[in-house]
Amino acid sequence: MPQILIKLLAHLQADDLGMPELAALVAQDAGMTGKILTVANSSAYHRSGRQVSLEQSMVALGTDMIKTLVISDSVFQTFNSFPNSGATDLRRFWKESLSAAVLARELARRLAYSHPEEAYLAGLLHNVGRLALLATAPKEYALNFMARDDEDLCAVEQRTLQITHTEAGAWLVERWQLDSFLADSVLYHHEPSERLEAAHPLVRIVRVAHVLACHGDNDELVEETRLLCGLGPDEPRALLDMAARQVGKTAIQLGVDLEGADEISAPPAYAPPPPIDPVQQRLSEEVRNLVLVSEVGQVFTRKQGEGGEHGLLESMTRSARILFDFQNAVVLLENPTGQALVGAPTSTQHRIAEFAIPLARGGAVAQSALERRLGFVRRDGRPLGLPEEQLLRLLGSEAFVCVPLIAGARCLGVLVGGLGAWQVPACQKRERFLQSFANQAATSLETALSERGHARRQLAGVAEEYREASRRVVHEVNNPLSIIKNYLSVLDSKLERQEPVASELSILNEEIDRVGQLVGSLAEFQPNVDGPPAPPTADVARVVDDVLRLFRTTDFVPANVEITVDTADSGRIEGDPDILKQILVNLVKNAVEALAAGGGRIGIASRGHVNRERRLYLELVVSDTGPGLSREVLANLFAAVKSTKEGPHHGLGLSIVHSLVKKLNGHIACRSGATGTSFEILLPAHAGTGAHVPAAVRALGSV
Repeated sequence: MPQILIKLLAHLQADDLGMPELAALVAQDAGMTGKILTVANSSAYHRSGRQVSLEQSMVALGTDMIKTLVISDSVFQTFNSFPNSGATDLRRFWKESLSAAVLARELARRLAYSHPEEAYLAGLLHNVGRLALLATAPKEYALNFMARDDEDLCAVEQRTLQITHTEAGAWLVERWQLDSFLADSVLYHHEPSERLEAAHPLVRIVRVAHVLACHGDNDELVEETRLLCGLGPDEPRALLDMAARQVGKTAIQLGVDLEGADEISAPPAYAPPPPIDPVQQRLSEEVRNLVLVSEVGQVFTRKQGEGGEHGLLESMTRSARILFDFQNAVVLLENPTGQALVGAPTSTQHRIAEFAIPLARGGAVAQSALERRLGFVRRDGRPLGLPEEQLLRLLGSEAFVCVPLIAGARCLGVLVGGLGAWQVPACQKRERFLQSFANQAATSLETALSERGHARRQLAGVAEEYREASRRVVHEVNNPLSIIKNYLSVLDSKLERQEPVASELSILNEEIDRVGQLVGSLAEFQPNVDGPPAPPTADVARVVDDVLRLFRTTDFVPANVEITVDTADSGRIEGDPDILKQILVNLVKNAVEALAAGGGRIGIASRGHVNRERRLYLELVVSDTGPGLSREVLANLFAAVKSTKEGPHHGLGLSIVHSLVKKLNGHIACRSGATGTSFEILLPAHAGTGAHVPAAVRALGSV
């Protein structure tokens, strides 16, 4: 492809091509420079003095005309020099191509497509595959080059040359490596309208331009196609009239002879009988018995151990190509939701990872997986689904076979093997061998997928442990921070009165150290891969003393509220002392708030050990002499509900207490009446205390 055209297209895609840049680009091509100067100094544009510079000439022509000249002349220079093109009358071909180009650009403007020059080039090149076939196979294609351009021509091309002009044109355009859907627009310009309704705008534009340029006299086809670009009933005829005027003008400016092009006849396509190749058929029969299915299974097992799932997929596709003479092979696996088949990439097929086929939309491949049977797809003139066509292109073959990968009661996906059309009958005779091969592959693949799922579950478990540890730390840090805040207010008032603050500073240091330990525990957290660690224990009497010390040295407890303690009959429990401390702080704070108005007494007492369902617990009670709780509040006591108290987080206290008690594997109950409220907590007693308190145990059965 001419470098000037490649550079022009790159600038057009980037939308950064001004007149100076355009002039510099054209100046690099002497032939193109001469063409621009000739047209600019023609009678159509010449007004006064002769233009002396290229940029002045280009200003006179205008950007749109320059782009048209550069694109058109570059294409003509390139493809008029194709082998065997000089011996063929190309007038009709170029007139249809120019017409399609002009129509495509106008359709692009009407659809507000952002690259109208790209549409012009796509229309100009949409049938360039016919020139490519003429250059490659002049003897076989010379007659059909002049044939009527329709679906019958594509079918004849496929039977005689094993490639259509749409495929040849798309292949040629793809080699230019343009960042564009131009190749797809060339490939699908013969597709029926219902298949292109949701296609890229450039694909639809070129399809409509082709129909108008090459089949404008077919009213039924025009009527069916116009809706792809939203044209009204009368717009196609107006577009054709506009294109006829524009094509004639452009042909004169380019020096292209189109006179008499409409008089050149276009006969129907002709297809000779297909040849039979007995050698290929014989080779296919011999390959069938190369290896046994059991040997294939051993290979799969070894590859799974060496390279995991990726190594197994590589081995599957390589073995399938050898055993069944596939031209290429890919694997499509069911996605986690079971809604689609998704390509599994290998070292030779990376692009397949972006390919997916929805199972619900049918098609030969989806049907093979759902019905668990072999399916064959080939180009035989009948319409194919877009996924099947894409697979044929991806495999580079004329046909393919879908082999379901069945392991037990589950279909993991399908193996797709590319075939030549002549190979399909022989492959159909090997159905049992194909299915046996696929079953061996599926069994090994299921093992690999199961191992991958186990590893993912382990990672998910570790991640959940880290998240849970983070949530616990965030929650527990709030408690010492609240205490620190209270003590700071105490310090403020004592310092103002010039009283000693040594005890308060000591408590502050303790709580700050506690915050540091909580945060540090998150950094040092290790997931439990070897089972749970030994549980910590807590001295109940000591924890109660710490809680009382916190409240008594602050102004939080009013003078009219008394706190009494009885922990003589206590001991150690199994659990984190900080969690117990947080439970008691929350309950005492709630009790203080309940008594704040009228005063009263708060009691913290240990009632000894309790046997419940063959397990030993220590019973701890926090009570108050407040007004009690209503039946409505009791009904939802431990649920996280919005409270009427001011400030953040209120309404969550008792739900937090409940969750903390459950974290200690304990139980909590509430009794409330007119004489006050009490919270009764059962916490698992430390096993080391059981021998010392048998007389204190109260058997409560299944309380």
